[in-house]
Amino acid sequence: MIYSWVNKVIRQNMRNRVEEIYAFMDQPVHFQEQLLRDLLAKGVETEYGHKYRFDLIHNAKEFSTRVPLSNYAALKPYIERMRNGEKNILWPGKVQWYAKSSGTTSGVSKFIPVSKESIEDCHFSGGRFELALYCNVVPETKIFEGLGLRLGGSTEIQTEGKSHSGDLSAILIQNIPLWAELRSAPSSDTALMSDWEKKIDAIIDEAIEQNITSLWGVSSWFLVLFKKVLERTGKKHLLEVWPNLELFAHGGVNFAPYEDQFRELMPGNQVTFMENYNASEGFFAVQDDPTQDGMLLLLNNGIYYEFIPMDSYEGTNSPTIGLSEVELNKDYAVVITTNGGLWRYLLGDTVKFTSITPHRIKVSGRTAHFINAFGEEVIVTDAENAIQSACLKNHCDLVEFHAAPCYMNSEKTGGHQWIVEFKTPPEDLHAFVKDLDHALQEENSDYAAKRKGDLVLQLPNVVVAKPGLFHQWLKSKNKLGGQNKVPRLSNNRDLITQLESMNGAHQIPA
Repeated sequence: MIYSWVNKVIRQNMRNRVEEIYAFMDQPVHFQEQLLRDLLAKGVETEYGHKYRFDLIHNAKEFSTRVPLSNYAALKPYIERMRNGEKNILWPGKVQWYAKSSGTTSGVSKFIPVSKESIEDCHFSGGRFELALYCNVVPETKIFEGLGLRLGGSTEIQTEGKSHSGDLSAILIQNIPLWAELRSAPSSDTALMSDWEKKIDAIIDEAIEQNITSLWGVSSWFLVLFKKVLERTGKKHLLEVWPNLELFAHGGVNFAPYEDQFRELMPGNQVTFMENYNASEGFFAVQDDPTQDGMLLLLNNGIYYEFIPMDSYEGTNSPTIGLSEVELNKDYAVVITTNGGLWRYLLGDTVKFTSITPHRIKVSGRTAHFINAFGEEVIVTDAENAIQSACLKNHCDLVEFHAAPCYMNSEKTGGHQWIVEFKTPPEDLHAFVKDLDHALQEENSDYAAKRKGDLVLQLPNVVVAKPGLFHQWLKSKNKLGGQNKVPRLSNNRDLITQLESMNGAHQIPA
């Protein structure tokens, strides 16, 4: 009875929050301009604010003129000082929390500042927006009568001097409000376990008999959990385990390759699938209508947006446009200014607008080639450094390579497939593969986390290319010569399928 009352109270509170959403949907530019003024007022007395004279900035045009575009390499010296305890650098006061994330060319990991305002008024606020939108879609929901099952990434928190760093999910669990903690599973102690194999078993021990009504996390991780849940229970699908399950809130990786598998695991129309766009840097968007292609950009959630058309992208030298100038179905690099102290920061993602009224987006890729099918965020520099290291250890010479994901299915975990053309091949291909895998783990901590225990990623599958394969592919596309080159990474299998077909019977997998 008490849970029914709690459900009604929280549900009503969430519906009231929908009014905030309607407000910024109706006046998107007004809300973004007000948010920019608020952020500048916060940052005016910081070192960064003094340097770029925030006190003289009165509008978006002056902001883009006075403050340069930045990437992680540009902000890293400021962030390092903040991690050492200095205050009023990029954001007022001291920032104690830093989300550790891979994907930068400047080192194994980057440390994204997560201020108190960022935690409460961006990340938690984004989650509340998502719940509010769900309650709007399903007015008679009973989601709050049960528990939300959360499944984050690697959750070990490290304390270095005056600051704490770790996966964003760990930071949020450490700071979660009491009311949310009481409606969540597993317990914080279990959620913060660093050994993934033990943690998965502990989650199942706790959650298998609980009334789970929602799921929150990265889809590829959930596939691992669900397989073990069905093995443990002997059930055919998840609704036999959790009959009141009604929401799957997912994000972090491309959902399309997994959707059919999840719908088989949760048959019928009982469960609503809602995508979100939540990263270490902020909570950006959420699917407001499950029937629509795209996620609603959250314009009153602590983040000011600018965009760079990809046809004019030149990194930190690029001109930007505002929200009022974006067009449908065009690729834009995302630039963010956040309540965590990132000022005109190149996020690295590209988006397309699927709707202008309201502003809905979908993630279309990265500003660099990458693989992020499982949350590993492997970029070209990671791959190039890793394969160079493996070649040196195995005394072989490389001509060219391409890598792409192999998606999970009911029989196996996911992985990366590489097609590699050697000038001088390694004597022991299996040893080369192991060295490649080890080097990539050294380059990228997110990849290393997904490789642990073979739970999400298995050892790479390396296929030896016949001599001249990549030349042949370029010739087939009329791209020989000049600046044309084969993309070294792809987040889908389109190119690698073409290469496999052209490689034919020569394929020699490791």
